[in-house]
Formats: sequence, structure tokens, C-alpha cells
Amino acid sequence: MANETTIPLLPCRSLDDVAPFYRALGFEVTHRQARPNPYLALRREDLNLHFFGMPEFDPATSYGSCLVVVDDPVGIHRAFAAGLRAAYGKVLVSGVPRMTRPRLRRNADGHTGFSIVDPGGNWIRFVARAATPDADDDRAGLARALRNAVVQADSRGLPEQAARILDGALARPDAADDPAVHVEALVYRAELALLLDEPAFARGLLRRADAVPLDEALRGRLADTLRHAADLTALLPPL
Repeated sequence: MANETTIPLLPCRSLDDVAPFYRALGFEVTHRQARPNPYLALRREDLNLHFFGMPEFDPATSYGSCLVVVDDPVGIHRAFAAGLRAAYGKVLVSGVPRMTRPRLRRNADGHTGFSIVDPGGNWIRFVARAATPDADDDRAGLARALRNAVVQADSRGLPEQAARILDGALARPDAADDPAVHVEALVYRAELALLLDEPAFARGLLRRADAVPLDEALRGRLADTLRHAADLTALLPPL
């Protein structure tokens, strides 16, 4: 077969919830109808997503998902984050809808990826087209725990299990041996705390991450993580 195209068809409760969210991500509406059945077609460059409306649908129980293979997931994530900030004043990292960060995943052959959980509860999973070297694959301790936690929360939707994994690893005496990994783990645990409706705990984790000594080289390496920490801080309720 040649010139074949597959387009995911995903459920949602209301097209009025889905359309503004995806427009913030840079998608355009190519078709919309209310009758005989609610239907919405969206496109961003070569990516097409279609949705059908079900008024009684509960996004929290959605099993809708699709995989999007891309050349530069980090670049796409940055574009999406900019769109969310422009539309909502912040990057949505908890609740529905939300967006995870690009992270290496042990269950994806070292691929870097992130996920969008849209207003219909659908998981749109972005992964890199080519595998990236997995230099930390044989490492134990916090680095391995962090990757395992990412699998549980970002891939399987089990933030409680991810939190338990990281809490155990962060309590180890060697947790702070690698400052970069330590900051990554603390910031990710703070993200999980927000997902689990624990804002006070998230605030404490972010303060711990901010207190980790970093030289300029490490700050450059962790620029996206530190920006993400600022996004998380913006989501915290005022003291």
C-alpha cells in the first residue's frame, strides 16, 4: 500500500472543550459539525486528530490514546508549552487537560517522549522517531528510580505508584550524590504531588530543589527542568 493515512478518532464530552485546547497547541479546525453527530477535525502540519462528541462521556474514565512519532519531541513540547502559556497563562501539568515533560523512558528503548492528556481524557503520546543513547540504563539509585517512576505515571497513569518509588529513592543516603538527577527527581516528585492534590508537599519539594547547589554548567543542562519548576510554582495556591 502507498499513500495511506491513518487518523485517530477519539471521544470527548464536548467539542467546545476540545477545540480551544488544541487551538492553543497550534492546531487548526478543518471541519466541525453539530448534526447529525458532533464531530471535529483538527490538524497541525501533518498531524490529524478527529473527535466525536458524547454528552454523557466521562473524561476521567477514557481509554482513548494514540502514538505520534516525531523527529523533535523536545521542540514540539516547547511550542506546545508556549501556546499553553499564551492561552491559559500557565503550562497545565495537573488535572485534565495537562501535559507531561519530555523524559527518557526505560520502557521505550531510550526514546524521549511526553504526553498530552486532552479535555476528553485522551492520551496523545509523542515519542522520538529514533532511539537516543541510554547512558544511565545500568545505573542504580535515584536515576533508575526516576525513570521507573516516569513509566508508572507518564506511561501507565499511576502517579501514586510513581510517588512511592521516588519517595523511597529520595530517602536514601546517596540521593544527593548527583545534583542534576537530584533536582530532576525533586521537581518530578513535586509534579506528582500536584497531580495527587498535595500542594503543600509540592511546595516543600520545590524549595528543596531550589536549594540544591548548581554551577552554571549544570544550570544550563537543567534549563528546561528549572523552567518547569517555575511553572509548577506558579500553580501553587498563595500562602
